[in-house]
Amino acid sequence: MNDMEIELDFRTIKIDLLKGIYNCSERGLTQSLKWLTELNFAVDQVELMPEDIPDLRDDCGDEHARFLMAKSYFNLKEYDRCAYFLKDCVTPKPRFLYFFAKYYAIEKKKLDSMTDTNCPPDPSNNESLKTLYSELKNDFYENKLDGYCLYLYGVVLKKLDLKSLAVDALIKAVQDEPMLWSAWFELGKLTCIKKTDTTAISNKLPDHWMKYFFWAHAYLEQLNNDGALRIYERFCDLGLQNSTYIMSQIALGHHNNRELDDAIEMFTKILVVDPYRLDNLDTYSNLLYVLERKTELANLAHKAVDIDKYRVETCCVIGNYYSLRSDHAKAVLYFKRALKLNPQFLSAWTLMGHEYMEMKNTNAAIESYRRAIEINERDYRAWYGLGQTYEILKMPSYCLYYYKRAQELKPNDSRMLIAMGETYEKLNKPENALKCYYKAYKVGDVEGLVLVKLAKLYDKLDDKENAAAVLLEFCLNEIDKGDNLSEERTEYYNSLLYLANYFFGKGDFNEAYTYSYKCMESEETKEQAKALLKAIAAKRAEQGQEMEGHDATFDPEMTNNQSNNDASDMDLTT
Repeated sequence: MNDMEIELDFRTIKIDLLKGIYNCSERGLTQSLKWLTELNFAVDQVELMPEDIPDLRDDCGDEHARFLMAKSYFNLKEYDRCAYFLKDCVTPKPRFLYFFAKYYAIEKKKLDSMTDTNCPPDPSNNESLKTLYSELKNDFYENKLDGYCLYLYGVVLKKLDLKSLAVDALIKAVQDEPMLWSAWFELGKLTCIKKTDTTAISNKLPDHWMKYFFWAHAYLEQLNNDGALRIYERFCDLGLQNSTYIMSQIALGHHNNRELDDAIEMFTKILVVDPYRLDNLDTYSNLLYVLERKTELANLAHKAVDIDKYRVETCCVIGNYYSLRSDHAKAVLYFKRALKLNPQFLSAWTLMGHEYMEMKNTNAAIESYRRAIEINERDYRAWYGLGQTYEILKMPSYCLYYYKRAQELKPNDSRMLIAMGETYEKLNKPENALKCYYKAYKVGDVEGLVLVKLAKLYDKLDDKENAAAVLLEFCLNEIDKGDNLSEERTEYYNSLLYLANYFFGKGDFNEAYTYSYKCMESEETKEQAKALLKAIAAKRAEQGQEMEGHDATFDPEMTNNQSNNDASDMDLTT
């Protein structure tokens, strides 16, 4: 979809939002209501004429009093009581609330009965859910379901793992009620398994401005982060830059692209606009964790606890804080608490898997990662975590399978490619390993050491020429970093030492001297460099050669004293 195709009529949007807010509020659809009201707040500057205000009269007829009473029970979380008084209603709004109350009652009982194993029951074995499915299905085939009921029907089908039928139901839902954001959201989740799915359903979607938000959401689910960011940035250009939802989606896109500073900057802006917003704070805490910003993470944890200590995001923030302090047992405790609150919270399962890995509890780690994949098959972190777990268990064939799945989801992430390369090495498939390492370097080496791995593999294959060429590239890259040289200084000096020995073996003593002299800067390579410089001096003496600008006789002490002053001026050239 071309970004230039996105044009928004804010007057139409405002009118649609007011209708959607009323309808979702009446039906207890709190998540859609929150999304719509936040977007409505972002377009608060749009003024409507009195004749533009939509007619929001009640449409329950004789069932109005019954509906109002039942809705009050629903708001108090008395779901069975609500459903009981609505079971004979036939008008659309009370009928939806009847089904919705039954669904919430099932979910609440499931949460209440969860065991300490944090393993929720299989929805496909839930008899109450199957009964609700039968009721909805009967109304569906009798064409009695409105857009809101079709959405709920899609959710139940998804719970029962009938995903194709769920997609069809959700498409019908957005066709009937395009302002129902929850239906778009679930549709985006379901159609992200293969990128072609969104194209396949594009002609079935209503020609409504909400579809642009759907595309952006679906792209982000598919990890097509650049595509999503282009759409969200277009929204900002058109005047929706104050929407905290759009800001958070942009932050998630930067997070997925490993543009960590940009993501943190956006999350900081969000907390300035809405300091009590907890949505996506688990992702923000992940960023602070990766960058090891312990103080900021501690402050975020305290802030989240002050707002609501029983929110899943708060539990994940605290879990990350304890993980950064290497208190993995406490971290697991808080991730378990998050899953008690919401067993479908993907991030908590994945993060708990990471903690179990740190604790060397591979069985629990595997279980956690598998739970994450059950919730979302596109969670590359869970696939990657499974690969690491089986690597610890020394099962490279299994390990390779999971790394491949992770790489399919993140094709331009060098970490997945490097992991595959290392596994291919263990499986004695050097050609495949070489391809992985080369591709990892081409897409952008995150860790900065893929060239070293590539060179070591060439050296193992006794291909000294290629090994030296690759290490030369690595060293030049390190020099180009200037003051930002990587922390892996050991590999840098080991590479210089390898090049020194390589050129010495070829009889190119000028180059061998250059690299050996540079190795004098490191305590780890200094002694080997001294020995090599002596050998170079001896070879020169044998051949009656003298070094340009230096005596042919080598004095280790003189070299050691000059290394700090002169070595930095030496240029690595071939």
